[in-house]
Amino acid sequence: MNEKIIALQNEITEKLSATTDLSELENIRVATLGKKGSVTALLKGMKDLSPEERKSFGAEVNSLKELVTRKIEEKIKELKEKEIQAEIEAMPLFDITTPANLQRGSYHPITLVQRQCETIFKSMGFAVIDYPEIVTDYECFEALNIPKHHPARDMQDTYYLDNGQLLKSHTSAAQNAILKKYGKDLMEKGMPIKAIFPGRCFRNEATDACHENTFFQMEGVMVDKDISISNLIFFMKTMLSEVFRKDIKVRLRPGFFPFVEPGFELDISCLICGGDGCPSCKQSGWLELCPCGMIHPNVLSEGGIDPEEYTGFAFGLGLTRLAMMKYGVKDIRNLNSGSLKAMSQFTDDE
Repeated sequence: MNEKIIALQNEITEKLSATTDLSELENIRVATLGKKGSVTALLKGMKDLSPEERKSFGAEVNSLKELVTRKIEEKIKELKEKEIQAEIEAMPLFDITTPANLQRGSYHPITLVQRQCETIFKSMGFAVIDYPEIVTDYECFEALNIPKHHPARDMQDTYYLDNGQLLKSHTSAAQNAILKKYGKDLMEKGMPIKAIFPGRCFRNEATDACHENTFFQMEGVMVDKDISISNLIFFMKTMLSEVFRKDIKVRLRPGFFPFVEPGFELDISCLICGGDGCPSCKQSGWLELCPCGMIHPNVLSEGGIDPEEYTGFAFGLGLTRLAMMKYGVKDIRNLNSGSLKAMSQFTDDE
């Protein structure tokens, strides 16, 4: 091997062995393998060599480059492991025999509201079903009467993933799977489909006092013969009166959702301002809480249910906004802030 290469290899090896700092290691990497590094500089002298010498010298330089690269990677791994070990050793000892302080901590307000809603709907015969946060385009849109390029998709600024899947923008994404899974068996037994499926949803939108890019909903469906809007209103009012433990002023207004027909927006009088108007309700005195309506025949058909024989309703309850109303949270951003000061005031009073 060329004497220059041997000398440089020994020099680099000594520097790598002596370094104990990642920033210093990065300086060594640049000084050796960078565009103006010592290994790269060896190649500049090849122009003065004969063709045979050039071939041999170039191969030796490449071998040196591979060796130095490998040694640097090994050194990075070694130094990172030492840093982690040093952090572990610096941690204060934790006595696992210390009695727990059961007075510390509390449930998140959304968790409290979700559990309360689950209890209420269970008492009315609804099953509680969990569903993934990552779904397909078919589940989130096509199965809900929203084909590709339909303008209704513009209502939801969706987070798409590289593999073609997406973060669900509404809990309605579970509807098709639930209708297919439970519809046939229950219908044969003469029983209705009654299910709620709470979960976290994601939309790429600007945040303010009443909007967040991550929020919680609870979808609910009921399918049977002769289901009507009256059934929908009954279940919604029963749930709200149980959650707030008092009569709540509500209003139904027409709303467009491709997966229901007719569709409605169920609003409640803002409990933060008493209906006078505030940032949480956009100064309107009302807060949109529950998009709902009768399940579209196309959605029933896609779920394997005959729309000529069965009807059903669906609703999407905003658990995040429900928690704001119940606990007087004026800014929705507080709920995702992770602030112990903001969250520690809530306790499970159910």
